[in-house]
Amino acid sequence: MYSLILHGKRSVELQKCCNFKLLQTVYSAFSNSFSSAADLSPRDGRKGKAFTVSYLVDSLGLTTKLAASISRKVSFEGKGNPDSVLSLLRSHGFRDSQISDIVTDYPQLLIADAEKSLAPKLRFLQSRGASSSELTEVVSKVPKMLGKKAGKSISMYYDFVKEVIKADKSSKFETLCHSSLPQDSAIENKIRNVLVLRELGVPQKVLFSMLISSFHTICGKERFEDTVKKVVGMGFDPSQSLSKFVQALHAVYQLSDKTIQEKVSVYKGLGFVEGEVWAMFKKWPCFLSFSEMNIVNSMETFLELGFSRDEFRMMVKRFPSCIGVSAETVKRKTEFLVKEMDWSLNVVASHPQVFSYSMEKRIVPRCNVIGALMSKGLLGKGSELPSVSTVMSKTNQTFLNQYVIKH
Repeated sequence: MYSLILHGKRSVELQKCCNFKLLQTVYSAFSNSFSSAADLSPRDGRKGKAFTVSYLVDSLGLTTKLAASISRKVSFEGKGNPDSVLSLLRSHGFRDSQISDIVTDYPQLLIADAEKSLAPKLRFLQSRGASSSELTEVVSKVPKMLGKKAGKSISMYYDFVKEVIKADKSSKFETLCHSSLPQDSAIENKIRNVLVLRELGVPQKVLFSMLISSFHTICGKERFEDTVKKVVGMGFDPSQSLSKFVQALHAVYQLSDKTIQEKVSVYKGLGFVEGEVWAMFKKWPCFLSFSEMNIVNSMETFLELGFSRDEFRMMVKRFPSCIGVSAETVKRKTEFLVKEMDWSLNVVASHPQVFSYSMEKRIVPRCNVIGALMSKGLLGKGSELPSVSTVMSKTNQTFLNQYVIKH
């Protein structure tokens, strides 16, 4: 994309119809914010990532988009190790479709040592009587179990996943029992708690993700079932948004009913009504994890910068996580947006999501582009400054199309 702008016929046309120095300024200001959108560009300079994308497309038939996404999690510059991993999986009966699922879910497997790490675990599971079809199905469902040590741990995870798959295939929903597990072990607690989620109808994919996670609430013994019921009663659906469900589970699990009500009272003391507090909690469950001091200090930071109390409440209601942004970050971004870009505090308050954006990757590059275009009067009649949301909320590609390629 950039090569078309800076080289060849397109650049010649641009030189004729507009100030080429402006284009260079726009490109220089903005190019860094597109590193993720140009993974396959030779300008990216990341040989390993480009090779990984090519390898995944050629070896597994993955789409370029999916391969690029995986390459951001793991990358390599040679095919020796990943070839060994794929060969090992195929030798144990894994189909290419299953291998694609495994790599998509757990790409780190491609850089594992096939012979010293993975092969012993697969042989261990086979030694316990796992048939080829059973082994491939179970491991494909939860490939991250291959990241565990061979022995009791991987054995317990394997047995549990196998039983859930078998039970869910039966015509009658079965209740699973794990009385044979070591009492009070972390794995036993985790499996018991995941079973609670299963009884609530949580899908297999979500169950297995939580099973293999290190999220300590899932490993807890006390109050787990009661906490799950509370969170579900609050309207959180793990099948729709696992991350929010887990955050809510953690928040409610850690706090007593009395403490939760005390935190609600703190927000009410700042002018929020109780319904607004719970609405904000649903948007960002970590909302209740802040102490009274954190909450008050956050408000004082915004007030010291000139925001009104009403603007502070509006920002928190629209984007609750802004209350968790450090004072230094809030000050730095506000001062840049107001002093450098000349946006008013009210305009900034109307799009509080701006406090979550990276200064280096989004805010400064995009503002530099807007500043360059405004200096040439290229933003329409009167060259009015676009709103914060118009500039900041667009995807990289949309911003590039509207403010760079267009001009």
